[in-house]
Amino acid sequence: MKIKEITDYLESLAPISSQESYDNSGLIVGDSTWECAKALVSLDCIEETVEEAIEHGCNLIIAHHPIVFRGLKKITGKNYIERTVIKAIKNDIAIYAIHTNFDNYILGVNDEIGDRLGLINRKILSPKKNALLKLICFAPKNELEKVTQAMYSAGAGQIGNYNECSFSTTGIGTFKPQVGANPTEGKIGELLKVEEVRVEVLVSEHKIHSVVDAMKEAHSYEEVAYEIYPILNENQSEGAGMIGELPEAIDTMVFLAQLKEKFNCGVIRHTKITTQKVKKIAFCGGSGSFLLKEAKKIKQTYLLRETLSIMSFLTLKMI
Repeated sequence: MKIKEITDYLESLAPISSQESYDNSGLIVGDSTWECAKALVSLDCIEETVEEAIEHGCNLIIAHHPIVFRGLKKITGKNYIERTVIKAIKNDIAIYAIHTNFDNYILGVNDEIGDRLGLINRKILSPKKNALLKLICFAPKNELEKVTQAMYSAGAGQIGNYNECSFSTTGIGTFKPQVGANPTEGKIGELLKVEEVRVEVLVSEHKIHSVVDAMKEAHSYEEVAYEIYPILNENQSEGAGMIGELPEAIDTMVFLAQLKEKFNCGVIRHTKITTQKVKKIAFCGGSGSFLLKEAKKIKQTYLLRETLSIMSFLTLKMI
């Protein structure tokens, strides 16, 4: 298997375009056309990680945090970043990072945290904006099912916890084939009126090309009429942090003890305890401080944020 096949799959789940502006996810070192013998998965990629990959015969390291955040002007080995890159290059080891794009993936880091905490009714805490498009296409009535299913399979029609969402209306489409056309219906030079269905679906921006290709492949028309519009709605399936609820409220100190055990934390830091019971939790794989404003909007919420190997627990008293 080539490295590109692996990274293409990862990016079909957590596309590079969904990473934060400061991030540097993607292939950092190596050639995507290399054959992959074995892959090593890690939180960080440092010199010791590369040495472990060498020991186990791995020529691909998939790390959460990018070893290179900013551009390297020199690679002389003066710091651990440069030494890690040099060691990887010398041993033909590719380094790939899947960082904030995986944090923003609805089934990524935050989903795993929610699973371990046993939280229900989960949803994105800060959904991404300007990440949705509306695709409108027109199909013969007898092809409606075929065309819509093709778009759904390619990733269209997802709204929060619902999939295969669309809206359709029926009308009359007209077209007149010209010389050189090869129409499925009608004849050259003759105006044809066909009962058609207008289908509307929401599509994440990074999936639009795949959805359009699938729609065209399923369509019988030589030239398919379709329209794409930007949508200002937040994308409920992509964004930073999550919020969820415990099945029932429990004592705050009991929750903290469970938290320490479930995440194998040596230390848990928290602000002053302001209430004796915990039920609704906002959580984030990452620093999470930028989500405080969002968490404050939700009554009786506790923001849980992971920083390095220390789990921080902030209690927010609502007014």
